[in-house]
Amino acid sequence: MDGHVREGMLLGMCNPLLDISAAVDGDLLAKYHMKPNDAILAEDQHMPLYKELVEQYKVEYIAGGAAQNALRVAQWLLGKPKVCVFFGCIGRDEFGEILVKKATEDGVDVQYQYNEKQPTGTCAVLITNNGTQRSLCANLAAANHFTPDHIRLPENKKIVQSVDYVYVSGFFLTVSVESILEVAEVALQRNKLFCMNLSAPFLSQLFKTQMMKVMPYVDILFGNETEAAVFAKEQDLEEKEDLHKVALLMTQLPKQNTKRSRIVIITQGAEPVILAKDGETKEFPVSLLPPEKLVDTNGAGDAFVGGFLAQLIQGASIDQCIDCGVWAATEIVQRSGCTFDGPAHYTP
Repeated sequence: MDGHVREGMLLGMCNPLLDISAAVDGDLLAKYHMKPNDAILAEDQHMPLYKELVEQYKVEYIAGGAAQNALRVAQWLLGKPKVCVFFGCIGRDEFGEILVKKATEDGVDVQYQYNEKQPTGTCAVLITNNGTQRSLCANLAAANHFTPDHIRLPENKKIVQSVDYVYVSGFFLTVSVESILEVAEVALQRNKLFCMNLSAPFLSQLFKTQMMKVMPYVDILFGNETEAAVFAKEQDLEEKEDLHKVALLMTQLPKQNTKRSRIVIITQGAEPVILAKDGETKEFPVSLLPPEKLVDTNGAGDAFVGGFLAQLIQGASIDQCIDCGVWAATEIVQRSGCTFDGPAHYTP
């Protein structure tokens, strides 16, 4: 473990959700008009789903939300608590208590904003097709009510002013762009690294304006092949088919911090990871698991980012960060949900 790793080095911001995870059959997806591998926000028609899951299926509760997952994985790899701090909004209720307990047990320093009126956000994680597909339906509830006031509290302002790395999921664009921009501006002034994830195809489509307000601040951008393709189409990048070219074009979008060039990383499930930086692209192979070892792909992308960030804050090369990201994702897909057990045994 690198000696310069200290508490409060990395700040994550996102929607803290309690994942309610269960293996279900295709009929349940059909009932709620969902597709395999969907990632959607709950509408009125989805509200009965959460109760149905808890009452009729064998569920597991996991501290969830994309950035919180990534931070939990980073903490697991770092093996030193409170290196990662997390901002998000929850309710004062039983699910909120479970969330605090689970995230803290995983070493994350959770500095939640509490909303007195809204329940804690939940995410139904519906695992189908022997674990190879997972559909997410998030009911943001309290998570949707995060306000910049939380960042402006003296104790939190101090956190924002002292972190070296910031990671925001694209999902947070639907909640508080103002908060993201405020933190991104501080990172820019202090020349600290600001990272973001495309997170889901619908964000590039429906939250285009918000995304492109934040994009100039992004030093490292993560996304998977579907998200990158949709982004390219929505932004009318001249190359839409070739992901290597898409990644390069993304690195060239306008950027605030001219002291560092943007890095773009596109994951493609079992296909190689694409890295674009300084006008070049490079591929990193992914270790292929035999099908019987694949339990649940939920959280693979978050785990990749967690592995990446754990190495990044220890000063590792980008190649090693990607190597660790691949390692972490490979570990996580062999378990149900974004979970882990025992110490992490990653060796570069």
